This record gives sequence, C-alpha cells and structure tokens, in this order.
Amino acid sequence: MELAERARVGEPPEPGGRPEPGPRGFVPQKEIVYNKLLPYAERLDAESDLQLAQIKCNLGRAVQLQELWPGGLFWTRKLSTYIRLYGRKFSKEDHVLFIKLLYELVSIPKLEISMMQGFARLLINLLKKKELLSRDDLELPWRPLYDMVERILYSKTEHLGLNWFPNSVENILKTLVKSCRPYFPADATAEMLEEWRPLMCPFDVTMQKAITYFEIFLPTSLPPELHHKGFKLWFDELIGLWVSVQNLPQWEGQLVNLFARLATDNIGYIDWDPYVPKIFTRILRSLNLPVGSSQVLVPRFLTNAYDIGHAVIWITAMMGGPSKLVQKHLAGLFNSITSFYHPSNNGRWLNKLMKLLQRLPNSIVRRLHRERYKKPSWLTPVPDSHKLTDQDVTDFVQCIIQPVLLAMFSKTGSLEAAQALQNLALMRPELVIPPVLERTYPALETLTEPHQLTATLSCVIGVARSLVSGGRWFPEGPTHMLPLLMRALPGVDPNDFSKCMITFQFIATFSTLVPLVDCSSVLQERNDLTEVERELCSATAEFEDFVLQFMDRCFGLIESSTLEQTREETETEKMTHLESLVELGLSSTFSTILTQCSKEIFMVRTLLQKLNFQLLNSTLFSFLFFLPSSITRVDGRKLLLYREQLVKILQRTLHLTCKQGYTLSCNLLHHLLRSTTLIYPTEYCSVPGGFDKPPSEYFPIKDWGKPGDLWNLGIQWHVPSLEEVSFAFYLLDSFLQPELIKLQHCGDGKLEMSRDDILQSLTIVHNCLIGSGNLLPPLKGEPVTNLVPSMVSLEETKLYTGLEYGISKYFNQNPFPSPIIDHILDNSEDDTKSLFLIIKIIGDLLQFQGSHKHEFDSRWKSFNLVKKSMENRLHGKKQHIRALLIDRVMLQHELRTLTVEGCEYKKIHQDMIRDLLRLSTSSYSQVRNKAQQTFFAALGAYNFCCRDIIPLVLEFLRPDRQDVTQQQFKGALYCLLGNHSGVCLANLHDWDCIVQTWPAIVSSGLSQAMSLEKPSIVRLFDDLAEKIHRQYETIGLDFTIPKSCVEIAELLQQSKNPSINQILLSPEKIKEGIKRQQEKNADALRNYENLVDTLLDGVEQRNLPWKFEHIGIGLLSLLLRDDRVLPLRAIRFFVENLNHDAIVVRKMAISAVAGILKQLKRTHKKLTINPCEISGYPKPTQIIAGDRPDNHWLHYDSKTLPRTKKEWDSSCFVEKTHWGYYTWPKNMVVYAGVEEQPKLGRSREDMTEAEQIIFDHFSDPKFVEQLITFLSLEDRKGKDKFNPRRFCLFKGIFRNFDDAFLPVLKPHLERLVADSHESTQRCVAEIIAGLIRGSKHWTFEKVEKLWELLCPLLRTALSNITVETYNDWGACIATSCESRDPRKLHWLFELLLESPLSGEGGSFVDACRLYVLQGGLAQQEWRVPELLHRLLKYLEPKLTQVYKNVRERIGSVLTYIFMIDVSLPNTAPTTSPHVPEFTARILEKLKPLMDVDEEIQNHVMEENGIGEEDERTQGIKLLKTILKWLMASAGRSFSTAVTEQLQLLPLFFKIAPVENDNSYDELKRDAKLCLSLMSQGLLYPHQVPLVLQVLKQTARSSSWHARYTILTYLQTMVFYNLFIFLNNEDAVKDIRWLVISLLEDEQLEVREMAATTLSGLLQCNFLTMDSPMQIHFEQLCKTKLPKKRKRDPGSVGDTIPSAGNIAELVKRHAGVLGLGACVLSSPYDVPTWMPQLLMNLSAHLNDPQPIEMTVKKTLSNFRRTHHDNWQEHKQQFTDDQLLVLTDLLVSPCYYA
Repeated sequence: MELAERARVGEPPEPGGRPEPGPRGFVPQKEIVYNKLLPYAERLDAESDLQLAQIKCNLGRAVQLQELWPGGLFWTRKLSTYIRLYGRKFSKEDHVLFIKLLYELVSIPKLEISMMQGFARLLINLLKKKELLSRDDLELPWRPLYDMVERILYSKTEHLGLNWFPNSVENILKTLVKSCRPYFPADATAEMLEEWRPLMCPFDVTMQKAITYFEIFLPTSLPPELHHKGFKLWFDELIGLWVSVQNLPQWEGQLVNLFARLATDNIGYIDWDPYVPKIFTRILRSLNLPVGSSQVLVPRFLTNAYDIGHAVIWITAMMGGPSKLVQKHLAGLFNSITSFYHPSNNGRWLNKLMKLLQRLPNSIVRRLHRERYKKPSWLTPVPDSHKLTDQDVTDFVQCIIQPVLLAMFSKTGSLEAAQALQNLALMRPELVIPPVLERTYPALETLTEPHQLTATLSCVIGVARSLVSGGRWFPEGPTHMLPLLMRALPGVDPNDFSKCMITFQFIATFSTLVPLVDCSSVLQERNDLTEVERELCSATAEFEDFVLQFMDRCFGLIESSTLEQTREETETEKMTHLESLVELGLSSTFSTILTQCSKEIFMVRTLLQKLNFQLLNSTLFSFLFFLPSSITRVDGRKLLLYREQLVKILQRTLHLTCKQGYTLSCNLLHHLLRSTTLIYPTEYCSVPGGFDKPPSEYFPIKDWGKPGDLWNLGIQWHVPSLEEVSFAFYLLDSFLQPELIKLQHCGDGKLEMSRDDILQSLTIVHNCLIGSGNLLPPLKGEPVTNLVPSMVSLEETKLYTGLEYGISKYFNQNPFPSPIIDHILDNSEDDTKSLFLIIKIIGDLLQFQGSHKHEFDSRWKSFNLVKKSMENRLHGKKQHIRALLIDRVMLQHELRTLTVEGCEYKKIHQDMIRDLLRLSTSSYSQVRNKAQQTFFAALGAYNFCCRDIIPLVLEFLRPDRQDVTQQQFKGALYCLLGNHSGVCLANLHDWDCIVQTWPAIVSSGLSQAMSLEKPSIVRLFDDLAEKIHRQYETIGLDFTIPKSCVEIAELLQQSKNPSINQILLSPEKIKEGIKRQQEKNADALRNYENLVDTLLDGVEQRNLPWKFEHIGIGLLSLLLRDDRVLPLRAIRFFVENLNHDAIVVRKMAISAVAGILKQLKRTHKKLTINPCEISGYPKPTQIIAGDRPDNHWLHYDSKTLPRTKKEWDSSCFVEKTHWGYYTWPKNMVVYAGVEEQPKLGRSREDMTEAEQIIFDHFSDPKFVEQLITFLSLEDRKGKDKFNPRRFCLFKGIFRNFDDAFLPVLKPHLERLVADSHESTQRCVAEIIAGLIRGSKHWTFEKVEKLWELLCPLLRTALSNITVETYNDWGACIATSCESRDPRKLHWLFELLLESPLSGEGGSFVDACRLYVLQGGLAQQEWRVPELLHRLLKYLEPKLTQVYKNVRERIGSVLTYIFMIDVSLPNTAPTTSPHVPEFTARILEKLKPLMDVDEEIQNHVMEENGIGEEDERTQGIKLLKTILKWLMASAGRSFSTAVTEQLQLLPLFFKIAPVENDNSYDELKRDAKLCLSLMSQGLLYPHQVPLVLQVLKQTARSSSWHARYTILTYLQTMVFYNLFIFLNNEDAVKDIRWLVISLLEDEQLEVREMAATTLSGLLQCNFLTMDSPMQIHFEQLCKTKLPKKRKRDPGSVGDTIPSAGNIAELVKRHAGVLGLGACVLSSPYDVPTWMPQLLMNLSAHLNDPQPIEMTVKKTLSNFRRTHHDNWQEHKQQFTDDQLLVLTDLLVSPCYYA
C-alpha cells in the first residue's frame, strides 16, 4: 500500500463509530465494517445516504397517506434490505424514529397478521443491538404488546375458526417482547404485577398464563438505582413460590428461565447463596438420570424438565463473587454425574448431559468477554467484587475437564465435546490441550478403531487455534503441530470416507492457521531466539516433505476414484454424494495449502504438476481438469498476455461436433470471461503481502495462529481494467453475437438448424451469459403499469457493484428466447436438452448478476461454520484469521450483487415469464419441473408480477375450454402450488388474487382435462387444498392507520441528515389518501362478499365431483372472521349442510355453524364491583393467597344457595375460578343483572335475518330429528371422544336462542338417554353440556325449569353408564362446570353427591359415578370446601373397599380433595380438608398392622365374607386404598405432605418385595411403586432429619426385607436431593453410619445391598474414600475365623458353623464387601489407593463362602470396567502388583 493511501484509511478508533460528525452531518450508529474494505468503498457513503433519504421520505409519506399496502410494506422491506447491506448506518435520532414508527404500526389493533409479522421482524432487527440505544434515548410502553399477545396467543376466537394465525407468530411475538423489554418504563414492573397477580391460582390454567407473562415481560435490566422499582418487587415472592413447589408443574421451568435472565442482568446485586443447594438439586433432578435398578419415572418430569440452556445461564451468572459456593456445588454436580458421560452409557438423558457440557464453557466465555473485553455501554456493568477471577476460571476448567474428555468418545458423536474444548482452551490451554493430545497420538497410531481417530481429530480441530498460537500459558503448543500433521497423512484414505473428510478438515485447518514456510535458515542468522522458537525453526524444514507426501496421497486418491471412467457414459453430470464431498474436501484443502506455502515449496509443486500433466495427458479429463481450473485461479491481468493463443484455441474448438469437445471449450470461454470481468480478492494468505520476503526481515513463526488485522487487511483485489473489459466484449462480439443471430433466424424460419446445432448454440450462449453476468446491464424496457395503484413511488434501487455497465446490445434488441421456443415446441418437442438450456438461460437473464443465490447461501453457511470452529469468543472484536475476513468481505460484495429486491416489472420480463409459463405447461414432465422452479424464482423477484400472471395460469383451468391437455392442466396446477420456499400463487394474502384463484380451483373440477382416475392429479388437488389450509392467514378488511402513527411519520419525513428536497404533503393529498383508504376498505369488503358468493356458486354447480365440493366447502370455512358476520347465503348453506350425506361436510358445517353462532352472539353488559364491599372485610394489606375472609363469599355454602328468584337476582355470580384466590384485580368485572342483559325469549320477528335462518331450521322437528340421527352415528369405532366442536355448536344455540328449541329437543333427549349405545350416549352428553353452559344468562325461571328436565335425565344416564361412555360423561360434567360459579350449579352438585357409592349396578357404576363427580369438583378447585368435606366424610368409612377399580378411583378422588391443601409461601391455611387430620385418623386404623412384626401376607379373600372380619384384614384393605391415593398424588399435587407420609413409611418398607418379580399380588407391587415414587420426591431441608429418623428406626427392624428396602430407598432419595443432603453435615454422617452398619447385617442380601449402596454413594461423591473408612474395613477384614475341625467320618461335613463363627464371618465379609465397594466406586479410572486395596482383597480369595464369591465378583467387575483403557491404567501398578493381578484375572488353565 502507498503511504498516501495508508494515511487515508487511517485507524478508526472503533469499528463503525466516527468521532466527529463529518461533512455528512450525522454519526452512524453502527456500520458494517466490511464495506470499508470493498474496492469501491469510497462511493458507498453517497449511495447509502441517498437510499436512506428515500426510505425516510417515502415511508413517512406512505403512512401519512394511510397507505399500508403497497407503499408502507414496500418501504419497510427496503429498510430491512438497507440494514442488511450497510448495518445500522443512520443517526441515533433516525434510529429512534424508525423504532417508534414501527412500534406504532405493529400495535395497530386490526392490522392484518402478515403485515404485523413483517413489521415485527424489522422492529426486532432495529432493536437487536441494545447497546446502541440507552433507556434515556428510548422508552416503549408495554401495554400495546400485552394487548397484542393476549389477542393473538390467547385468542378467544381462534379455536372456533374465526381467526387463522400462522405457526411462526408465537415466536415472533415473544422475540418482539424480548427486544422491547429493556425499554419499558420504570413503573412497568408494578403495573404488570398488578395486572397478572390475580391470575396466579396454582390449580388453574391461568397460573401457566401468569408465569408465562412474567417470564416474557418483566424487565430485569434496570439500573441499580431503580432496583426497588424492578425485581425487588417480585423476587422474594416468586423465588419463594419456586422453592416450595415440589412436583414440577409446567410453569416451574418458566420461572427458571426468568431467574436465569434476572441473574445474568444483575450479576453481583442479588445474593443467591441461600438458594444454591436448592437450585443445584433441582437442576440435577431435571436431568432425569436413572438411579438404582427399578426406578419408575414420573412422566411429567420428562416433559416439564428445565431447559438446559437457561439452567446453564443461571449457573454462569451466579458464579464468582466472594463466596465460592456455586463453584463448590458445580464441582459437586460434575463429580456426581461424571460417570454418566462414559461412552458405555447411553439413554434418552444423554442429549441433555451433552448439551450441558457444550453450553457451560460457552456461557462462561461469554461472561468473561462481557467482564474483560466488551466495550462498556449503558447496560449495568458487573461490580469488581463479583467479576470472575483467574482462580475462578481455573477451578471451573478443572471441574469440567474430566467429563469433557470422557464425552469425546460419546455415542452421540464428539461435536459437543469439541465445542466445549474449543471454549475451554481459550481460557486455560495448559489444562486442556495436553490431555487431548495424550488421547490423540495413540488414536493416530491405532488402525482398528477409526471412531477414536475421528473423535480426537475433531476435538483437536476445535483447539487448533489455541494450540498454534501458544501464548504465555502454553508456549510449547506449536511444537505439536508438525508431528500431528505428519501423522494425520495416512488418514487420506480412499476406503474410509469419514476418516478422509475429517483428515482433510484437520489439514486445512492447520494450514490456514500457519504459513507453510521453511525457516530453518534463520537458525544461522539470528541468535535471539527462545528455546521453543529454535525448536520450531528446525521443525519447519519438514514442511516441504509434508506437502509432497500430501500431494502424493491426493493423486493416489484421484487415481483410485471412480470418476474417470464413468463420467462420460452416464451423461447425468452427477457423482455420488460421497464422492462429490471428497472431491470438494480435496480441492479446498489443496488450494488452502497452495495459498499458504512459500514460493520455494510452491516450485516443487509445479514440477509435480508438470510430471502429472504428461502422465495424464492421454485422457481428455486432465485437460478439463487443468486448463479451466488453472485459469480460474489466475488473475485476469495475467491472461491478457496470452489472449491471441486463447482466442485461437476457442475458434478451433467451440464448434467441434464432439459434444465433449465443445463443452470443454465453452467451459474455457466461461472461465476466461469470469476471470476478466469479476471482482475478487487475488490471495487469501494468513498475513498481508505473502511470505516471499527473506527471513531476515520477516519471521513467519511469529504469525502462527495470528488474527488478521481488520484495519490493515491489505486485500489485493482484482478489479477489471479497461483492457480486460474490452477483451471480454471482444470475446462476446466474436462468439455470442453470431449465435444469437443464428438462433433468431432459426426461430423465424430463415435458417435450418439440426438439433445438435441448436444445442451447441445454446450452450455457447449460456456460457457467455454466466461468464459475463456482471458486465451485462439489467434488461431495459417499458415497465408494466397499473398492476397496483399507489400514491408513493415504488422505484427500484440500483447498487453499484464495481463496474460501469457496457453497451447493452445483446439481449435487449431482439426478442431472444420466444421464437426459438416456438420453433422447438412446434417441430421437435422432445428435444428436452435444448429446452433445459433455454430455461437456464431465461433464469439467468432474469436474475443472474455474477453469482448464484444458492451458491452464495451455501458459501455463507460454510463461512459461518468455519468461523465458529476457529473463532475466539473470549476476545471478540472480530479477531478472525485473515483468510476468513477476506472471505467475509467477498461475501459482502456478492450480497450487493444479489440484492435485487423490488425490481420493476418490465415488458421484457413479462414476455420471459410468459415463456416460462409456456414451458411449465409443456408435455415433458422434466421440462415442466425445471421451468416451474425458474418460474417461482422469477415471481419472487419482481414487484406485483403475480397479479399479471395469475389470470394466464387460470386460463388452463377454465371448465369451458376444450383444448387443454392433461399435461397443461397438471402444469398449471403445479404453478399454482408453488415450491416449498417461494410464492404460492393459490394463496397470496390479497383479496384481488384469492377472488380469482379459489373459485377457479373449485370449478376446475368440471374441466374436461381433469380426471380423478389419475392418482397424480388427485394428489395435486389434495396438496393444493392442504397448502391453502396450512398457509392461510386471515386477511384484513380494515386498513386504517391511527393518528399517533401519522404524527411520527411526519417527524420521520422531516428529519434531516440525510434528506431529499421534497415538499411536504399538502392537505389535499392527505385527504385523497384517506379517501383512497376508505375506498380500499370498501373494496376489500366487496371482494370478501363476492368471493363467498362465487365459491357458493361453484360448489352448487350440478355434476361437480364430490372432491371439489369438499375443497370448496373447506375454502368457505376459511372465510369465517371475527369482525364480520358471514353473508346470509353462506349461513343458510352451512346450516343446511349440517345434514349433508358426507360426514366430512357435516364436520365442516358443525365447526362453521358454531363459529357463526359466536359471530351472532349479542354482547352482555358488565359492571365493576368492589369485592371488599360484598364481603364486608377490608382488602388485605400484604399479599396472602388462599381462603381469606374477603373471598369467602365466593364459596359454595348450602345455607345461602339461591333457591328463589329474589335470591338469584340479588346474588353476585363470579364465573371464573381464579378471581380472588391470590389477589383481587384492580378492576373486578361481573355481568350485570338480568334486566340489563339482551332480551330473552324473543319471537321470530325480533331476530335479525341471519338468526331467523338458524331459528327456522332448528324449530323444524324434521330437521332436528335428522340432525340428531346423524350426530348419534358412530364415526370410527372405539376412537370417538366427546367432541368439543359439537359442544360449541349446542352451547351457541342455547346461548343465542335460550330455551326456544327445548320443546323440539326434549323427546330426543329422553329417547337418547335411555339408549345405552356408545354413540347415542355421547351425543346426549354433548347436548347436555352445551345446555348447561349455554344457560349462563337465562333467567331464574328458565334455569329452574331446565334442571327439572335435566336431573331425571342425568340420573338415568348415570345408572346406564358403561365402559365405553364413562369418559364422555366425565367430560360432559367437567365441561359444564368449567368457569361457572358453583352456586349456579347447585342442582348438579347435589345430584352428584346423592350417593355415589350406592352399590347398585355393581362396582363399575360406583367407580364411574365417582369419576364423573371428580370431574365436576376438580373444575371448581378451591371454591367448594363444603362439598369436599361432605365427600370425604362420606368416603372415609368406605375406604376398605373390596373392588380394585373403586379403590383406584377413590385414590384419585382423594388426590383432588387434598389438592387444595398446599404449602406455598404466603398462603392462608385452606378451609378445604387437610391431609394431617386425615392421616391421623388412618394411622389409628392401621395400628394393628404396625404392631405386628411378622411379614404381612395378603390372605384376604376377595369376596365379602360372612361375618365381621378381624381388624387386620380391614387394615390391609384400607392400606391398599391409601397406597392408591399416595401413588395418584405423586404426579399431580403441588407439594407432597412428607411428614404425613413418613409415618406410613415403616409399614411400606415391611411390605415391599425384595426380588424383581411381577407375579406378586397388588399390595406388594403397589407398595414397591409407591416407595419408588416417594424416594424421588423433593425434600425441604427441614424434612431431612425426619426422614433419616424413620430410616434409622427401620434399620433396627427385625424384618430383613425392611432393612433391605431402606437401602434402595436411600440411594434414590440421596441422589435426587443430593445438594440438600450435602448441605447438612449431620445428615451425611448419619447416612454414612447407616450404610456402614448395615454392611454388618446378619442377612447376606442386606450386606450385599449395603455394599452396592456404598459404592453408589462413593461414586457420586456423596461420601469420600478417606483413611478412617479404609482403616475400618481393613480392621474388619482381619477378623480371625475359627479353625476348621477335622471332620468325623460319619458327620455331615461342617457346612453349618456355630453361632459364634457366624458373627466373625459376617464381620470379615463386611470388611471385604466394604473394600469391594471402594474398588467398584471408580469404574473408569485407577485412583492412587486402588492398587493396595486390590492386593488386600486378593488375600481373601481362599476364604470360605460367601467371601470368596464376593472377591471373585469384585475382581471380574474390575476387569470388565477397566479393560478398555488397560494400557494407561497399568501405569498405576508396580510390577509385583501386576504379577499378582494377572494371576488373579486370568482364569487358571484346566490342563496345566
């Protein structure tokens, strides 16, 4: 670079920020720095200023003129393109204005959903970099967002089909809230809490909603001085709730996400220490790791487990600070789960563990970056006291490295481990890289385990950059590089594909990082080198050798490849997928090495190439391989020297007849043109200026792994010179022009050409076109006007891409493709090859500007991958390798050439697209397919061309045309269907288009080309219908823009710097805009009604095939909306179709009519009330949830039930269940009295026309009878369920017409209830549920009459209940009670509670009645304590039920009765039944079982025997029911009543069976399951001593079964509450004492179980292997065994030792078991104490049984687990020990 130039570039202080506002008058927020490095950088400022000014001016105008579409959308799209090209290159004032304008636009309430999404995406993009705008610059209100989320995500009308939202809308909305969150005002937190606290009723679905809102809305990044207005208002309350919930409801995970975010935003301002053990225990639990052998998982633990990503963020944010508590727990966590990472373990939990490993280091690196390297911004910085110190980092790396090294060889692949290692190596290379290398060298040697090689290589690639750059922590790093490279060479192996690819990646990575220069000569010249540098210098001499060997291997690979022979014969230019990958890997690695090596090494290379050239010259393949490919690599300027020879070659070869010949020649032409006309960097070395300076002035070793310097990249660009451009034009003149003329003459019929000639001409044209794409100007021509009226200019933006265009004489003058297409289609339609080429040519003419979109996308992807694998996240600031930075600049240039959004649609484009349409409907399917793909791509690029094309496509579908072939018909359908990414013509979100396409699709059923015999056509119609249904979003009818928007738009239009001189809008213009906008609304409405009409006409045509009738009805049902009642004709159509013959149509009609009834619903008046006045109690001062005096009036109270009209009218009914449980809302709304509600009992004259249609049909007995008959048919046997759609239909009918139709329906209901068939019962259940819910606003007289009718019906129904129908009746009653005040339904509850367990109809009916009752009461949650008490009192004597099904049902009902008794923070004690009182009564009855010590057998006869049974049998029956209750509540309730369950534990320990055997009776199985579930429960710290108390007491029990079972219980319980136990030292001591004392139990099974438990506790590092323990076991081992006496000849051996001997044997056995447990507790490594222990054990090999058995088992297990890595484990033993071991482990030979 010249000095002058260098001075001009200068060093800007920071990317993007300019210190002084220059001549341009504004400081850009943040530019894309790469733009400054483009060869034409100096022109970009002017270009971007002009674009920005246009955007501001036009966007402002569009909004003021009320023109959301096309103007508003067009210019917001331009703005997002602007951001993609230049970054946020606008002033802060403009930034704020853009955001405010878009915020207003997004929150327009009636905005069409697709527009809302477009605006929201742009707004997210504007808010993305939050450091650019502080809270002082911008404040956004939160309510508009809340209203939007409420309206869309919790839509009241979506389930009725009145609103259609796309799937993506949820994510977009949540991201939008997340982006706006930092800017919510300071008082927002208090307002949000006030708004959503009333929803927090834990038994209700609203709890989920409240917590979701908290999670996405609560701002957590307020500055410290505002914390009292921020998280301090809610932190204690929510963390209290989280800590006390035990059974993982769905919202617990969302709380974790909220806390994680809070912790990250406020590091150092919250003291987490009190919660750390609880947090880690819960994180460990949510990994769902298997413990013990017979573990039963609670299914919801799997679905609701925490998101690992958020847990990781939380842990990271809590680290650091003065107390090292978190680090201690994290180490504990990894210690306890390390063994799960061993490759021999596998399960569904593995993914979570791997994710944990991958995310943690990444998250820590991000935190370090934030604390040490990030530019400070307005966001709260981390206080110094809480920053991570170097010691913290080291501790972290040490605790995680072990699991990561194990995970390298995991079953799921080594990707996660490699990513983790990459981040760890950035922090502490000296701890991370050596162990990785230790594993890599042996892996490179081994031949038998390829998986080991691929795994280690991918990990070394991860740490490559840290390895090569060495640095002060790990200076010897670089010395490993050459040995690694040399040893990796054998990996280039044609037989093992994956090994080959990873080796290529490995070699390419290293050669990108390191200049391959031989520096050994420096040793003589300089003497100031460090030891390591000297070593490196001498090592670099091997580079040349390495390069040669690598090339040999590559040529070997090419020779053995299959490409050569088969390339030509198969003609399908496709290699196998694998081969193409290998070829790609080969060429890219090759070129990397070429770029990176010095001249001397390169010369060796060229010699080699010449040799090979001679060898390979026999095949044409080599010519193809070398000429074009060497030309592509050569700079265009160098080619000019050879232009004569090259042109001669071309003249001779372009017209060869041999296809292969002219293809190669065309290829040459293409590459010649490309390399002379394209702009591209000419070198990608890792240091600017190449390596060719003498070593004395330039010392390459300093540059190993060095990042490129963004400000002095010194890219060498190839910019086409005038000479090159003229040479290119010369080539085009001599080769392209003649072909075009020939083709044109051929099309006009002046010239005969054979097929091959045409193909040859087209090939030449195509190659010229793609060679000089960026030289040829865009096509000129007349724009096509009047497609869309707009008052804003919609011009296209031209970007400068480095070339002034030449003359446009080639494709503009003559209409190129049309005539030749006509010629081919008329004369030789089967010449598909030429047609393929023509399609390519048209596609390139329309869109090609020098590079292809798909190539660009894949390069962008691979750029991102490489960047990820080599980036330095710790330092940030774009410290990438130079080659990567150059690549990124090149991509930026290509992005500019590819940006062609919003192009004007001109006549010439119109012609080409019509040609494509012609080819898309031609007769060969392959031609059609290719043409359609190009057609879809073209449609996306031009403004509004779809409107122009749709009528042409629909022509082919017209039923009155006789000349359409089947191929054309199919082609047209495909054109409508679109491809998966592009436009779908059938479903543009625009009335003008849908009005044309939908009716055409329906009536195409009558076209004569349509045949339903052809499966392909049937499938096409199915796909079309499915795609329309999937992609349809409700289209807006109202496009009004509110005032507030317009004001901001004016500001935006007036904003200066940059601006265009344009006059502001005159009032007349604005008036015209408003008038147009009103016309547009009227137009939309007219179109809507018109579409409904046309569709109905279509569907009602005679002899339309049924398929099309169904499609039409489906399309009609998409047109229901919530802001407009369906036109009358459609309402009549749908109501009549309720009785259509086809079930599909009936189903659609049911949904539609339910929706229509919702549209016709009259609004009900509401009043605000003050709950405190009603209750007479003041509002509670602090938050207290649950049953308080001020919400007592909501409870069901049989003394004050409204039984007369007067009481009914004076009652204040609250329908929703959650109001008043937690807090009262600020504005409590209930329905007004009956007089103020819409009139009931109207006559037909009072109704609207729409209502009359429905009224007439439903008053007609014949219609109703037919409807009921249809509804009581079964659809799919055994699969049908209670159908909510039908329920909505009946609810709507009874809500809108009150009891008008009851007289007609009553006989049907009575008939149906008496019929016990499944489908009839279901039908009546749906109607009754609809009746009860629809009677919400009826007067007291009507309701009373209703219940007089319903009560007998329900009684009959419940006595006729069957296996098939009890679910439906349960659903019916639950649906009827949902969101209804219980006092309104007192008839129902009294009826259900009459006598559920009457025994009439057998046990089954009893169980079903309980089920139905439970459904009703569960919906009422906390508001019916009186009913729950009554039910409990009724059930208690009946708990000793005989029948299993009734017992299970009672268990489930008890769960719901006690559900309300929760122990959540600040909750008042409930007035519903309490668990402790109930348990006390139960324990009284179980006394007889508790006292006996013998084993409890289940010897109860299952009939009700004669006479009174004794207490024991009663007790056993009771116990069975209690077990069912405990099991049912394990998964459902929020908190487990641990203290009460503990009193039952000893009993369960006694019963639970020991062996895994399924033939046990129910009692034992249940006890076992129950224990398994209880042991997984979460314990509060104060419950730990209680549990241990029970365990210790049971350990003294006389039943060995009980002693055995507590050990299994202990294992699971400790693991699932690990940190809570670890936090309590006494507990740890107690457990240790318990296990060690049980090792000496007299029962062998118990001893063995104790040993297993001990080794498990040691393995998860709950207990440590310390010397007291070891000494204790060794003492036990030394217990002397009494000598054996000689046997008397007559006696039966001495196998029965005396009691004294037994005690000694047990002790000795205990010692051996203890030592064995220690050995087995580290299955994957050999700690220092292990060898000695093994020696001690081996001494007992000849002891009497069971000791000998134990020793053998231990040794064989040791051998099994250590066999894999025996080579390295051997190092820990001395030679003598190894001898002994080998003796022990190798079984003796029998023939010795």
